[in-house]
Amino acid sequence: MEQSFVREMTSKHLVMLSLGGVIGTGIFLSSGYLIQTTGSIGTIIAYLVGAFLVTLVMMCLGELSVHEPSTSSFHNYASKYIHPGAGFVVAWLYWLTWTVALGSQFITLAILSQRWFPGIPTWIWCIFFIGIILLSNIIDVRWFSVSEFWMSLIKVLALAIFLILGMGGIFGFIPIQGNESAPLFNHLTENGWFPKGAGSVFLAILSANFAFSGAELIGVAAGETTNPKKNIPKAILQTIVILVVLFIGTIVVIGALLPDTAANLDESPVTVILNLMGIPYAADIMNIVLITVVLSGANSGVYAASRMLWSLANAGTLPKRFAKLSKRGLPIYGLLLTILGGLLSLFSSIYSADTVYLALVSISAFAVVAVWLSIAWAQLNFRKQYLKSGHKLDALDYKTPFYPIVPWLVIILCSVSIIGIAFDPNQRIALIIGIPFTILCFFYYQLVFSKKASATIGNQEVGELSDEF
Repeated sequence: MEQSFVREMTSKHLVMLSLGGVIGTGIFLSSGYLIQTTGSIGTIIAYLVGAFLVTLVMMCLGELSVHEPSTSSFHNYASKYIHPGAGFVVAWLYWLTWTVALGSQFITLAILSQRWFPGIPTWIWCIFFIGIILLSNIIDVRWFSVSEFWMSLIKVLALAIFLILGMGGIFGFIPIQGNESAPLFNHLTENGWFPKGAGSVFLAILSANFAFSGAELIGVAAGETTNPKKNIPKAILQTIVILVVLFIGTIVVIGALLPDTAANLDESPVTVILNLMGIPYAADIMNIVLITVVLSGANSGVYAASRMLWSLANAGTLPKRFAKLSKRGLPIYGLLLTILGGLLSLFSSIYSADTVYLALVSISAFAVVAVWLSIAWAQLNFRKQYLKSGHKLDALDYKTPFYPIVPWLVIILCSVSIIGIAFDPNQRIALIIGIPFTILCFFYYQLVFSKKASATIGNQEVGELSDEF
């Protein structure tokens, strides 16, 4: 009996899935630290560059995913248009990215919940949230998309309300404790444009790039989307607009209302600003939002990681059991293995924080840029092969603008980011571990799977994937 994924996601579900992967604790918690170490203007520039890069990546992904909407698309595109070994590496890197994050997300959820229920042990909270994530992903794809839609909507609304209140505080409509008059944007440059030097801005760009990771989840869900030719381009445009407005706007508000010297906070800068405005129960409100933020990120992560395992099994590089779908079109075994991987990540973060967990986190940090680079590279080669095989450009329902400038820009910017990691002592280990891991994965593929996969890929025409829907 032929199995297939169920196409039930619409553009609004795609947008919220993508936002669910992007909007995390970074913008709510780490943004204050970034402002303190880089300066407000430098942080704004870093996020603008990150927004520019992710926009280019999504343009490349749009052409590929509209023409060939497949589940776990990055694996398929890299395999077909770069090299089968490249697809194998990309799939495992992306799986690790989300699965490793699960460990810290479960602990974070437990710590946040203990604010109200300190007597309940951390491990009980972890089990509770693991159960919620598993149920969300294992019932059916519509249940998942609806639950992710509402959780992501809470995050978007929280940032939107914060922006409105923040602008009110900046222009004096809402009184800010410690300011007799409207602060306007004076704090942005009170210590100069780049108080920590231009070099700190470059390092902030690396962090900002990682902050936008997750937007590419639209490509993962392409194979479960209704009318992909219409919904995917629409979702890409909406996602980019929402992300740019919310992320850049939030950084501007935080930088304008908190001096650089006050932004290095253990507490969320958003919570601090709301307290300065006299918003009642600000800390509790933000705790609810943060729980939603982390839960949504874990939910999206399990979805993406399980589809990558399915894609690997579908290509014959994992046991076929992982390619089996439930009656409702869900990769049950991929879901269970991903949850198990999250548990192992959780245990390694507790018992092997300085060895195993550090290595896993380093690989996942390197993976984000590597996946983006592979998307642009695949799109560059796809267009060449598409035209070479006699197809007309007008036949594409979505075309990457300014080809080949856009994919080449992505390749250059991602390469610069990877090189830049080497200059940051805190991130350098991502290259030290990430590059050897990538090479080992590639050579393992060549030794074990290359002959079989080359025959399979060689039998496909441009614009056709082996996935069946």
